[in-house]
Amino acid sequence: MHKTIGGAKVAVPRHVAIIMDGNNRWARKRLLPGVAGHKAGVDAVRAVIEVCAEAGVEVLTLFAFSSENWQRPADEVSALMELFLGALRREAKKLNDNGISLRIIGDRSRFHPELQAAMREAEAMTAGDKRFILQIAANYGGQWDIAQAAQRLAREVQAGHLRPEDITPELLQGCLATGDLPLPDLCIRTGGEHRISNFLLWQLAYSELYFSDLFWPDFKHDAMRKALADYARRQRRFGRSAEQVDAEARA
Repeated sequence: MHKTIGGAKVAVPRHVAIIMDGNNRWARKRLLPGVAGHKAGVDAVRAVIEVCAEAGVEVLTLFAFSSENWQRPADEVSALMELFLGALRREAKKLNDNGISLRIIGDRSRFHPELQAAMREAEAMTAGDKRFILQIAANYGGQWDIAQAAQRLAREVQAGHLRPEDITPELLQGCLATGDLPLPDLCIRTGGEHRISNFLLWQLAYSELYFSDLFWPDFKHDAMRKALADYARRQRRFGRSAEQVDAEARA
């Protein structure tokens, strides 16, 4: 997607996905408990939302809690759940007032009923035709997502509504948790790690990857603008040659 900025066409991702890594290391560096890093990371979330909305990004997906994060110390998990609950109750009205629709993807069954209710209420409050979608991945894993999509299709086959040979990549993609949204154009990971850690495995097949050494609480406005500028300099070929892409751009 291109937008005209200052008279020039600039490539802007429709969908940005972010693995928010480094909260605990940020806190340890300051001799603080791990949850302090997660609390500080909320400011980075606000900054990134602001930059993406200003740039014309349509969807922002944040990896908040993976299906593997339950393995962390019980007190840290409990603190994260409290932080998540508080953020939902505190931020939902602000999101709605700013034209932002909140969606939460992942397996909610393991969350406390109070937190599940808060998720539903926040989504309902911000529902509607908004200019920007903020998607939070909580108890989410890419393998889980693909498996649940396959299960949905298997039930359709079992019911006689589909034949196995009817199942296409496009059909499976539509059954993913993000099935009605554009695929991520850009995936960012902070914290200096260079892996995607079971995040949006299917959806990231052709995404541009951007890795930052900054811990998530330090990834603010300038860092996000730098990531978008890096994306704008890339040529996305999707299997075509550079010459084909250039010719298409000139047409």
